[in-house]
Amino acid sequence: MAINALEPILANGEWLAHRFDAEADAYQLRHLTREVQDSATFLTDDYLGTEPNPVVIPRHDAMQVVSKSNSLHFIVHSAFCASTLLAKGFNLPGLSMGLKEPVLLNDIVGYRRRGAPPSAVAERLDHALHMLARPIGSDRTIIVKPSNVFNALMPVTLAMRPASNAVLLYAPLPVFLVSVARKGLWCRLWCRELLEGLLKDGLVDMGFEPADYFRQSDLQVAAVGWLAQHRLFRQLADQYGPTRIATLDSERLTADPYSALSAAARHFGMQVDEADIANHRAFGTHSKFGGSFNTEDRQAEHAAARVAYGDEIDTILKWAEQVAGTAGIDLNLPYPLV
Repeated sequence: MAINALEPILANGEWLAHRFDAEADAYQLRHLTREVQDSATFLTDDYLGTEPNPVVIPRHDAMQVVSKSNSLHFIVHSAFCASTLLAKGFNLPGLSMGLKEPVLLNDIVGYRRRGAPPSAVAERLDHALHMLARPIGSDRTIIVKPSNVFNALMPVTLAMRPASNAVLLYAPLPVFLVSVARKGLWCRLWCRELLEGLLKDGLVDMGFEPADYFRQSDLQVAAVGWLAQHRLFRQLADQYGPTRIATLDSERLTADPYSALSAAARHFGMQVDEADIANHRAFGTHSKFGGSFNTEDRQAEHAAARVAYGDEIDTILKWAEQVAGTAGIDLNLPYPLV
């Protein structure tokens, strides 16, 4: 495709940079309206459907055309903490758009984990961020909520984007374990997959031998993954300070999502009219499944799970606190958003 033909595509955030093909060194783009991007739980084929004929643009061609000055900020999360809810709140036409777990960043993680040289990973990460920062219409800011498999790349991401800020969002450990328990077998397996990735990324240092994880229960594995991410969050907060980092827990977010969204917008340097946030439709529906859903519904779900799994969770919490103490992991994070 001629360079001049790329300009209208790369100037329009509705042409989502969906995948990075490392072998071809090219992006695969697909056209998704704001409404489609907002309604999809995540920007993955599972929710968007497959695109048989994506627009393929070589990376070096894209970098000749794409703007390098678009505003980009991050919602970084450790799973099961209402991060999708917060990201949906940034669907504010004319102001911002929230991108929920774009696969493009997962492709950069895969490229890194397959052994690519750090310099090559950094270059492709930098270029991927430019591709994601393209606004829709008159929007001025893109808020990216990466999948938490991307968390290990957040230190270098923030280093190469000094104008970008981040909200570090997490569920308190008891709430996280309740979520894992009530979601059942698929979630327990996912926690093992998450820990596998964290080990590959070098984020787990708690004194365990590799064989120890085979002897740990599902909720112990889930707790180790949570602790590893929490330590990373503290490191990010210590490294970048309160001007760039704010922390938020899921219970504060779900108790008053309007205040949390307003505070996050200010943290991202956005001038938001309270009327733009009041009665935001994202906050009255389930962020993943649609339908009416509110804080009381969420609390009821968690209370029922606490009854069913309370003894197991209490045992794991005591164990995790001992592990955190031995490993020097502070369970409290600084710089609260609200």
